[in-house]
Amino acid sequence: MSAAVADPEPAVFAALADPTRWRVLGMLAQQGEGTATTLAAELPVSRPAVIKHLGVLDRAGLVTRRRAGREVRYRVEPARLDETARRIADLANAWDTRLAALKALAEER
Repeated sequence: MSAAVADPEPAVFAALADPTRWRVLGMLAQQGEGTATTLAAELPVSRPAVIKHLGVLDRAGLVTRRRAGREVRYRVEPARLDETARRIADLANAWDTRLAALKALAEER
């Protein structure tokens, strides 16, 4: 299981900023789960590189891992993405409210 991150957004944004990690996350979402070996087979990076990318995603709380025999299987953790999306939506709503207030103030004059 992933360790909790105190303020997840910086870790989430840093993890998602890398195109390879974004692709790994997309592949896991589409496939349901995968291993470093199965993911590396579909990517132009080595298995050790995929393991490092999965570690970043895991520390950000974007994936969970479980051991199945000798394999470590990863799957997307949608709760972390949902939480971040909600916080972004809240920020967008706050800005919309501020902009509407500015517009109303400007139109009064």
